[in-house]
Amino acid sequence: MRAVRVWRSVLGVAHTVVEKVELETQGGEEVLVATVRPTRSRQGRCGRCDCRSPRYDNGEGPRRWRGLDAGTTRVFLQAEAPRVRCATHGVIVAAVPWARHGSRFTSAFEDTVAWLACHAALTVLAALLRITWRSVAAVITRVVTQRAAQLDRLDGLRRIGVDEISYRKGHRYLLCVVDHDTGRLVWAAKGRDSETLRRFFDALGDQRSALLTHISADGAEWIHTVASERAPQAVLCLDAFHVVAWASAAVDAVRRSTWNQLRQDGKTDQAKALKNSRWALLKNPPNLTGDQRTTVAAIAKTNLPLYRAYLLKEQLREVFAAKGARSRQLLAGWLSWASRSRIPEFVALATTIKRFLPLIHNTLDHGVSNALSEATNTHLRLLTRRAYGYHSADALIAMATLTRGGLCPPLPGRSCYPRKQQEARTFG
Repeated sequence: MRAVRVWRSVLGVAHTVVEKVELETQGGEEVLVATVRPTRSRQGRCGRCDCRSPRYDNGEGPRRWRGLDAGTTRVFLQAEAPRVRCATHGVIVAAVPWARHGSRFTSAFEDTVAWLACHAALTVLAALLRITWRSVAAVITRVVTQRAAQLDRLDGLRRIGVDEISYRKGHRYLLCVVDHDTGRLVWAAKGRDSETLRRFFDALGDQRSALLTHISADGAEWIHTVASERAPQAVLCLDAFHVVAWASAAVDAVRRSTWNQLRQDGKTDQAKALKNSRWALLKNPPNLTGDQRTTVAAIAKTNLPLYRAYLLKEQLREVFAAKGARSRQLLAGWLSWASRSRIPEFVALATTIKRFLPLIHNTLDHGVSNALSEATNTHLRLLTRRAYGYHSADALIAMATLTRGGLCPPLPGRSCYPRKQQEARTFG
């Protein structure tokens, strides 16, 4: 086997001629430098559109690209970087088959960075590959841009979930759109208002918006307004999780007001016992510990209004757990009970639910929720915590698109990586 072929395989390059390989000393360490050039068929092409273009000049001379390490030795590819005159993009550096335009890393190196970013902390990635966090962010942006251009993630949308998430202090939000059928994040942008959501429908287009069948969201009326305006044929569903969360907030408000009233009445022992009952009242009954079950039983004997609030919350949860026409019957009964409960927090909640009743009925009939959107939000919080925060919304969007948008590349040399395993690891 020819040595040139061996080196081409080791360097992970294609359509490339390896002219020579030598060791050099750089910064007190030895590095491997491979002098290369594109094959004749890949020479003289625009760096952006890859179209054949006439040579303009020699550019700024030889350039180096960082490649994957060979064992413990850093590897660089060195080649001339001439410029060509593209009919579309003007004078531009010619494309090379081993790297993306504008990058000083090889494509194999960048794909490895992107894969590791999906599966490991950025500190681990930076230490392993000996690059800076700034370089990691730039690499992810290039990989996402290239792979997103090859795939129309908005094509084939039928059922979507819309939700917002805070990514930084100061009321800074991202609006995320998730495909219910694939579980993937298909669109994200900075902001959480009607104009931001209209930008999504502008990108989707009127023809594809008309194909949407279901849209799930929380109680934000600006989402409902824009969805009804741009996709009037779609069934709009109110997320069950948020409705139950309203009931949980109402129970907690009743608990606090009861605790304050007991303190004012001088019943300090009862107030003290009630103070630590928050999680016993908010957790799902199957998840209660033995002590928490005892706490709920004590409240049932000593504080009937608070216990009724707890039962109202649990009954509302059962409404969404039921199926078919029975769920509507249970909801009608719940509204009647809550309206007559004489608990101000639940009387107000019943009024709110009546206002959103058509959307809740859609949820009960079609079983569409924002569970996948909430899972995406949880993943974004994990990404933010793992990176110790993001200064730029664009950096977080690129990272979220890479990990939740199905754009994570396979490791170099593993293009046959099982697709189901790849997706499971990417989304897991």
